[in-house]
Amino acid sequence: MKTIKVVAAIIYFEDKILCTQRGPSKYDYIHHKYEFPGGKVEPGETNEEAIIREIKEELGMDIKNPTFFTQVNHDYPDFRIIMDAYKCNVSSKSLKLKEHIDFKWLNESELNELDWAAADIPILKSIQNI
Repeated sequence: MKTIKVVAAIIYFEDKILCTQRGPSKYDYIHHKYEFPGGKVEPGETNEEAIIREIKEELGMDIKNPTFFTQVNHDYPDFRIIMDAYKCNVSSKSLKLKEHIDFKWLNESELNELDWAAADIPILKSIQNI
């Protein structure tokens, strides 16, 4: 099974967390699911460099000093994902969706209202200390 190394950003602005919705996918188990934004780590790139680059590319946002939060190892039916999640802050909640179809800024207590990708659920639970 193919293993993909990715990073995810838990982006905070004031007391809200950014949740982004994936677009159409050939895999129905991630099709239109919500996730913490991020992406693949490129060869020679640190996780911190990857998360800063991915958030700039996908959302046009500048994050600074990402702080490691947790790691998730998840097996989907067609691939395995190893995802390092980082807490990040932004100075503005202004963004431009380039790869996602929707977004929401939610309080921690509201996060369960969304239909999350399975690999992101352990991050969600860690945020809420469940």
